Amino acid sequence: MIDKKSSDDQYRDSIESMDVSVDTDIGSQSRTQREEELKRWDEDQARRLASEQGVELGEDHFKVIHLLRDYYLENGLAESGRELEEMLDNEFSSQGGVKYLHKLFPEGPVTQGMRFAGLPVPAYSEDEGFGTAR
Repeated sequence: MIDKKSSDDQYRDSIESMDVSVDTDIGSQSRTQREEELKRWDEDQARRLASEQGVELGEDHFKVIHLLRDYYLENGLAESGRELEEMLDNEFSSQGGVKYLHKLFPEGPVTQGMRFAGLPVPAYSEDEGFGTAR
């Protein structure tokens, strides 16, 4: 004779032990996708690319780069370069803001910084105002 209670308990335990959850939160799925994208980059890649463009990356450069990567992870691709430029200007205001950042990234902190960070450059970032203006 089959012990129905024991059989039911085993079935319940087995169902509860299976991970059948599905992430239905679009924001969470997007963040997970961005995390995977970010794993395909390392600081050596940034150094090689920068070296090809005549820039030697130091600690200050990597602060900017990591800030851009953190922003991308949390928010995705910015709608425009201006959004990132304003964020960077605020973060580095004590060092001189955008003027300071243009000394670090001669082709622009958004355009060149995003490239070194291994990230897509947002729309409207290739504008002279985000690149070569000093």
